[in-house]
Amino acid sequence: MEYQSIQEANEAVTQQILESQPFLLDVVPAKDVISELDGKVLLHAGPPIKWENMTHPMQGSCIGATLFEGWADNEDDAKKMLESGEIKFVPCHSVDAVGPMGGITSANMPVVIVENKVNGKRAYCNLNEGIGAVLRFGAYNDEVINRLKWMKDILGPALSKALKQIDGGMNVNVTVAKAITMGDEFHQRNIAASALFLKDIVPYLLTADLPEKELQEVTQFLADTDQFFLNIMMATGKVVMDSAAEIEEGSVITALSRNGDEFGIKVSGLGDQWFTAPVNTPDGLYFSGYSTDDANPDMGDSAITEAYGVGGMAMIAAPGVTRFVGTGGFNDAVETSDEMREICVGNNPNLSIPTWDFQGACLGIDIRKVVETGITPVINTGIAHKTAGIGQIGAGTVRVPLECFEKALEALAEKYGVEVE
Repeated sequence: MEYQSIQEANEAVTQQILESQPFLLDVVPAKDVISELDGKVLLHAGPPIKWENMTHPMQGSCIGATLFEGWADNEDDAKKMLESGEIKFVPCHSVDAVGPMGGITSANMPVVIVENKVNGKRAYCNLNEGIGAVLRFGAYNDEVINRLKWMKDILGPALSKALKQIDGGMNVNVTVAKAITMGDEFHQRNIAASALFLKDIVPYLLTADLPEKELQEVTQFLADTDQFFLNIMMATGKVVMDSAAEIEEGSVITALSRNGDEFGIKVSGLGDQWFTAPVNTPDGLYFSGYSTDDANPDMGDSAITEAYGVGGMAMIAAPGVTRFVGTGGFNDAVETSDEMREICVGNNPNLSIPTWDFQGACLGIDIRKVVETGITPVINTGIAHKTAGIGQIGAGTVRVPLECFEKALEALAEKYGVEVE
C-alpha cells in the first residue's frame, strides 16, 4: 500500500476533492462525448439493471427516450423493442455521466460538460426539464417529448453558444460557494444557484446572436426552472468524486446511486466495484392526494451530491427544506448534519455554512465510521409515483442501506488482509 495507513489514504482522497477545480464548459448532444451512444443504447441511473427489474417510472422514461429518438412510432412498439433486448442499457456512471431519477439519457439529448481543470477529467449530465410531467419521473406523453425536442434544438445550442464565449468556462466552485450561503444544499434546493447561473449566463445569451423568440424562450425557461443547477451540480459531483477515486486506496465513498431496485456505493480503495443492497422508499411530504402507498422506491444518480458532501449531508444549509428531515424542522436539520459529520473524514472549508456556525460542509464519507456507528448517509430526494406517467408526488429523504457499507468493509478487509479499523 502506498500510504502508511487507511487514514493517510483517506486524507489524500479528500485532498483531491478540496483541490478540484470544476468548470462548466459546454452543452452538447450526448453522442458527441459518450461513444457508447452509437446505436440503440440508453444510459440509466444506478448500478447495472435489466429492463424486467426496472420500476414502472424508469421503464416509462425508457419508452419516452425511445419515442424521442424516433426508434419507435408509438408506445406499444417502444415496449416491444425494450422487452426484446433490441435496446441496450448502460449505467451512466460507467461512461463518466450521471442522470437524475431514472437517469435515462439517449444520444440526442443535450448534456453539460464539466471539467476538472486540475487533471482534465470530464463528466456529463443531461439538462433539467423543469417540473410537472417530465421524463426523469417516467412521463412520456406528447408534452414531454416535445419539450425534449425543444431542449435538443433550441435550449442546448443556445447554452452552448453562450458558454463558448466564457474564456475557460464557468467556475462552478464560485457559484456553489455563493449559493450554499444563500440557502441551497444542491439536491433538494437549487434556487439560489439556478438564479446565480441565470445572472451569469444571460449577458452571454444576449450576445449569442439568437433569434428573439429563442432568446425569450430560453431565458424564460431558465427563470422558471428552480432546479436547473442540480444537473450541473451532479456533473460537478461526478467529476470531483471520480478525481478522488484516482487515489486507489482508503475507505472514502466515491459514488452513491440507486436504480429503483438496488442502492449502490463505490469506495476509493475498491475501484469501480458496486456494493449493493435493496433500495428503500423515501419518507417525506406528499402532494395533496398522495401518500407513501403511492411512492416508488428511490432512484437516481443525484445522490452523487451526498457523496460530495452536500444534499442531505448539508441539510442545515437549507432552512427552506428542513421540514423534510422531521417534524421539528430546523433543529432536526442541525441534528442531522451533526450526525452526518460523525461519519466523515472532515469538513470542506470551501463550502462554509452560515447556519452551521460557518463550519464547512461534510467531507469524505468513511465506510468504517458508518459501520462502526450504524449511522448511514441521509439522501435528499424527489418522490416518484410508482406508476409511470404520473410523475413526482412529493419530496423527502431516504437512508443508504447499511448492508452496502458492510459488504464494502468486508471487501476492504480482504484487500488489505487485515481487519480494517
